This record gives sequence, structure tokens and C-alpha cells, in this order.
Amino acid sequence: MQITFLGTGSAMPTGDRYQAGILVQEDDRTVLVDCGSGVLHRLQQSGVGYEAVSTVLLTHHHLDHVADLMPLMKARWLAGEEHLEIVGPQGTKGLVDGLLSVHEYMQDRLDLRVREVVAGEFSVAGFDVEAYETRHSLPCLAYRFDDRFTFSGDSEAFAGLANFADGCAILAHDCSFPDDVDVSNHPTPSELGEALAGTEIGRLYLTHLYPHTQGRQEEMRRSVAEHFDGDVRFAEDLQRVSVT
Repeated sequence: MQITFLGTGSAMPTGDRYQAGILVQEDDRTVLVDCGSGVLHRLQQSGVGYEAVSTVLLTHHHLDHVADLMPLMKARWLAGEEHLEIVGPQGTKGLVDGLLSVHEYMQDRLDLRVREVVAGEFSVAGFDVEAYETRHSLPCLAYRFDDRFTFSGDSEAFAGLANFADGCAILAHDCSFPDDVDVSNHPTPSELGEALAGTEIGRLYLTHLYPHTQGRQEEMRRSVAEHFDGDVRFAEDLQRVSVT
């Protein structure tokens, strides 16, 4: 399995980190998890391209996770691709219907299939996926792929989500702000480390990084590592990681 971080930033641009998007690939299976602003460009820069993405899996519906959905749809239509599947939590069909009501000329341009999922097990793009409800300001799901890779989506750090990811080779987890920022709906490094203490996770990648984290990565990494014994790294746009 190969993970490509397309966007590791947040709703506040930094210039070098685009908004949320992660590509999960294995053999002939491909799924794009989240589709924030800039992800369409990162797909091209990655060498994979939007033509290869026929399934999008959404964690939730905040703009920095869905802003490139309509650009992806239009690009695939213009390229002659005929279909797209969009999977996400409850409300995903309403989100897509709303986008199409604004951009009416995109109605019926693709064979568009929208599917809503809840916490539990399901299959998407050939992957066996388990979903877990996170703690965020909108309904949001974390996803675990083939028991090897987990993406937290947006969430506070808490024991339930840590247990959900336990045993994975790779966990990509929201870590939006340094410890001195008073924040809810996202974790600080010390909160994340405390939640992950005692879990058996091979490598932790911190993502969904706000501008507040610039220049403070080593400080944040140490703060997580005070409690969590695993390998702690920062995700970077266009970084590829192999999951064994």
C-alpha cells in the first residue's frame, strides 16, 4: 500500500501546504480521501492525475476538505472520464446536490454515484475500510484501511480514536496547533501524545497544520514524543509513504 500526502495544510493557507487530501493506492486500487483546495493540482504534480481518481472518500464537509470536489468533477468530464463515486458521512448527498444546484451546467455530465456511510465496516474502491466517529464541530469519520493505515480526519485527540488506530503501521492524525494555542475540535501535540500513549502504532504523521505550526515542528514533535513511544514525523505535501 502506498500513501501520498497531497495536502497537509488547513483552512488558512501557508503557500507550501495545500488543503486536506490523501491518496491511498495498492495494485489497481485508488481512493482519494478528502479533496480540499489545491488537491487537484497536487494530483497532477504527483504524477497520478485526476483521471486515475474515480472514487473520493470524504471525512466531513468543511470547505478545506471538499473545495476541489467540483473542480475534480469538471476536470474528469472535460478529460472524457465518464464516472465518479463520492462516499462520505451522512449529508454527503445533500452536499453534492447543493454544489450541482449552483453549477447547473455540470448536471448529468458524469455518471455520479453518491454513497453515505456510518461508523462501521464497508468497502470502497476495493479497500476494506472501517469508519469511526471523531470529535469535531461537524460530523466527521476517521478511516482505517485494510488494518494498516488510519487517517483521523479532523478531531480532538481521545482514547477511543487512539484505540481505533492501535496496531496500524501508519497513522496520519490532525495536529493543527502548538501546545500554547487554546483550541477545540483539533488536538495540540501534548493532547495527541497523551491519547496515543501505550498504543502500538508504527509511525505517526502529523497533518492538518495551521500557519501557527511554522518554525515549531521540532518542539511539537518532542511534545508528542514525551508520551508516545512511536516514530513521530510531520507529513509534507507530495510525500509518499509505503505501508508494509
